[in-house]
Amino acid sequence: MLKIYNSLTRDKQEFVPIVPGEVRMYVCGMTVYDYCHLGHARVLVVFDIVQRWLRASGLKVCYVRNITDIDDKIIRRAAENGETIGELTARFIRCMDEDAAALGVARPDHEPRATDYVPQMLRLIRRLEENGLAYRAAAGDVNFSVRRFPGYGKLSGKSLDDLRAGERVDIDSAKEDPLDFVLWKSAREGEPSWASPWGDGRPGWHIECSAMSSELLGAHFDIHGGGQDLQFPHHENEIAQSEGAHGCRFVNYWMHNGFVRVDEEKMSKSLGNFFTIREILRRYDAEVLRFFILRAHYRSPLNYSDAHLDDARHALTRLYTALKALPVAAAAEVDWSEPHAARFAAAMNDDFNTPEACAVLFDLAAEVNRSQSAPLACQLRALAGLLGLLGREPQDFLQASPARDGETTAETIEALIAERAAAKKRRDFTEADRIRSGLLAAGVILEDSANGTSWRRA
Repeated sequence: MLKIYNSLTRDKQEFVPIVPGEVRMYVCGMTVYDYCHLGHARVLVVFDIVQRWLRASGLKVCYVRNITDIDDKIIRRAAENGETIGELTARFIRCMDEDAAALGVARPDHEPRATDYVPQMLRLIRRLEENGLAYRAAAGDVNFSVRRFPGYGKLSGKSLDDLRAGERVDIDSAKEDPLDFVLWKSAREGEPSWASPWGDGRPGWHIECSAMSSELLGAHFDIHGGGQDLQFPHHENEIAQSEGAHGCRFVNYWMHNGFVRVDEEKMSKSLGNFFTIREILRRYDAEVLRFFILRAHYRSPLNYSDAHLDDARHALTRLYTALKALPVAAAAEVDWSEPHAARFAAAMNDDFNTPEACAVLFDLAAEVNRSQSAPLACQLRALAGLLGLLGREPQDFLQASPARDGETTAETIEALIAERAAAKKRRDFTEADRIRSGLLAAGVILEDSANGTSWRRA
């Protein structure tokens, strides 16, 4: 039985869908004003794994991941670039889709954009106003009154007084309380705006997700996910808005993936250790990055370094090498009666424990190497496929490499292998050894067999 760590209750709970056999899941997606970074990659991959395992478990999944295409950062960046907001967001949505596809992330069932759901946001704000939880400030904004909502702070685990002292709370004299947050921003000169009962303006950030999730999944649904940085205030405010408007429980299970660190420091533009997905993929294969993310439990910190990416590449190479010499069905199905599969399922049912699931893959690869069993090789590929891994032809992965300065090309390697074969044919073994050693120094391993010489990246 699947158990999920619920951030709301702070413990693992047996997963029981609201509707038997069906799962409705919402994940906070990207604010599209720049290229996706490593933190975004983790969110994309983590919840891709969640939806994959839910489906593999026989559940019908409706997965929603939103796009925020209007907010302060987007408006500022478009002005800085001298382009329209539509041009900016369309460009970075395309880039996001390309990055996600490179990482093997499946498209969600629905990918709503905030600007398409303004009418739903207005209805939600009106309902909050009718319920006495929203008020119009002197400056024209409409705010949510936090102290009028019982239970505010239950997700973050902090009292109102603790939260008021927190650094994430804005101080605004137009608010009745510093904790209050904006639902509708009155129009500012030069900014996009929509008509509303409170005057022209645009939605606040938090109301977007409440409106999109309730419209597509209902007022009460199963799973809500996102990065740990969203737990407060964004997700806390979603709970207050949604439950305050609809009068029912909002979400049953809250899931948050851990922070990304770079060489044991939190990733930050100010620290100069900030990496976009595209920067990483210029140096590492996309499947290596996906595998690196899955080797850490989703709730744990993820520590990025070149050494850790290199280790992930070597480890993934071992898995592909186990498949190289055996015929493997491209679309193999898992044999759940096999012992490795049972261990794999137990790991995934324990709060999506991908590190343990990956350990099962290595044990299975070792067994494949010992037995040279084609059925076990098929099992290895099928189990790995549930994690979005080992889907390529082994030789394609073993010989592939992102372009790096000074790296030996495949064409050059093949030419040197031909030269080495010619040297061996004329019994010039000194020259043949020199070529092998030179390729090894360049990170290329030659493997001789009765069928000739093959090669792979070290």
